[in-house]
Amino acid sequence: MNKFSIHTDSAPAAIGTYSQAVKVGHTVYLSGQIPLIPATMELVEGSFKQQITQVFENLKAVAGAAGGSLNDIVKLNIYLTDLANFATVNQVMESYFNAPYPARAALGVADLICTRHQ
Repeated sequence: MNKFSIHTDSAPAAIGTYSQAVKVGHTVYLSGQIPLIPATMELVEGSFKQQITQVFENLKAVAGAAGGSLNDIVKLNIYLTDLANFATVNQVMESYFNAPYPARAALGVADLICTRHQ
């Protein structure tokens, strides 16, 4: 089995012992993203819509570095600290994906942790 790490400077650097994505054969596994600006590694300040847009921009950059696009994604997991933002996620997703849309799970979580360089 050939396993390759995918990296792009157009997405936030992996902080820790993981890769932005890993390719095995013809399948690519993308790591989760939070709304970090790649150039500064700072969280996007502003509306939730701006934050989720940054998340999809990060995913788009990693998918592109792997030789694909967001429309190649078949399964997407979304974790939200406030499920009231679910409609905004749908609205933003429509601008990044074409039908057939990926299978998706959206989960409400109590907190999301952002690790930073120390």
